[in-house]
Amino acid sequence: MTDNIAKLKEHLPRQCWTDDPDIIAPWLVEWRDKYQGQTPIMLMPGSTEDVVQCVNLCRENELKIVPQGGNTGLVGGQIPQGEVLLSTRRLNKIRDINPVTNALVVESGATLQSVQDSAESVNRKFPLSLASEGSCTIGGNLSTNAGGVHVLKYGTTKDLVFGVEAVLANGDVYNGLTSLRKDNTGYDLSRLFLGAEGTLGIITAASLKLSPRPGHIQRVMVGLRSVADALKLLDHCRSGDSLAMFEVIPKIGLDLVTTYIPGQSNPFVQDHAWYVLMDWEVETEAEGQSLAETKLADALDRSLIEDAVIAQNGTQAAELLALREHMSAAQKHSGGSVKLDITIPLDLIPNFFDIADTAVLKIVPNCRPVGFGHLGDGNIHYNIAQPIGADKAEFLSRWKDLSDCVFDIVDNLGGSISAEHGIGIMKREDLANRADPVKMALLRQIKSALDPTNLMNPRVMI
Repeated sequence: MTDNIAKLKEHLPRQCWTDDPDIIAPWLVEWRDKYQGQTPIMLMPGSTEDVVQCVNLCRENELKIVPQGGNTGLVGGQIPQGEVLLSTRRLNKIRDINPVTNALVVESGATLQSVQDSAESVNRKFPLSLASEGSCTIGGNLSTNAGGVHVLKYGTTKDLVFGVEAVLANGDVYNGLTSLRKDNTGYDLSRLFLGAEGTLGIITAASLKLSPRPGHIQRVMVGLRSVADALKLLDHCRSGDSLAMFEVIPKIGLDLVTTYIPGQSNPFVQDHAWYVLMDWEVETEAEGQSLAETKLADALDRSLIEDAVIAQNGTQAAELLALREHMSAAQKHSGGSVKLDITIPLDLIPNFFDIADTAVLKIVPNCRPVGFGHLGDGNIHYNIAQPIGADKAEFLSRWKDLSDCVFDIVDNLGGSISAEHGIGIMKREDLANRADPVKMALLRQIKSALDPTNLMNPRVMI
């Protein structure tokens, strides 16, 4: 391998690689510290042509590639274990933005925040919204088919893309960049790369769909008794297509945020068993206030909610959103946490919580289930915190027992073991054991057709 790495260094421009361990080190550790990796070299291409050269040299020298964007993935797919690490962060240009076609062409290493800002500069909105948007990259978002808080209205990342440009394992460049909303000329090849986690090629650019920017976002937070009431509230609060966010937070989750994250406080005088954070996208502030007051007053009369806070300005709206966005970071302070990302049919979510909470407590008595997230689209981040005072390593050694238990419940309820985080390394065996055999066979055939030597992210997904 040493000789092969030397050939990369010899033929690539100096700015396209580094073997400095201090520079590479931060990109070898997942932010939760669950996965730690190693690599002999980090490639840093600055153009699609650079990526082609990197891929060709790696293939010719029998070096496997792990692509990486912002290193915000949560299933280990971006962490190399001896493979060459290819960072897309220098591929960060906004190539074009067109408010007439509502399309934005951007390179894969640009951050989600930069895309959102570019869209706003022409009075448009790119609706994908994640807590990590300041550091996650568009290529990573596409490769994992990220979800976020606005799936309820806008769909997942797959629904926000016209097409992609990608470098294949043989060095060819697939150019699917377009702004056409209708193109019925064969298979939609761009979609093969969405959710593929870098196993079929390296996304170098994408043409993204923009939406009209709402005149006003009305944000509210409510306290209520149960997830069942939250589900009833979801139906009650729909108003045309204006409901854009519906996030559920348990009391334990809010308590963790207010305890461990500086500057965060509970906006309610009294505690509640559950909380819901909602956004309506409307044209005017007056319309938003009227809609919120009407819907919430009716919900109080029907005993769907116990209390409500209506944001009166942008500062208050940001403070409420911060309580949701800090959920994951706050849990790091409470010891070990088994983190599962699942989808359940909406009507069965209360059943899931009842069954799962009881089941995991039987496996690890006094563990603390922390289920939160995107109730509006059925995606629950079902995390299980260690018992207070327990040994962290001992608790995390039960990860498989707990995840198998929860995944069995998910399967029985007709859900999915991965909603928006992908498969990566963490769920590779779970996918193989639980997925329809015909689906697995098709996945392997597609992988073999596009990447016969298993050059691209060889340990991930399948």
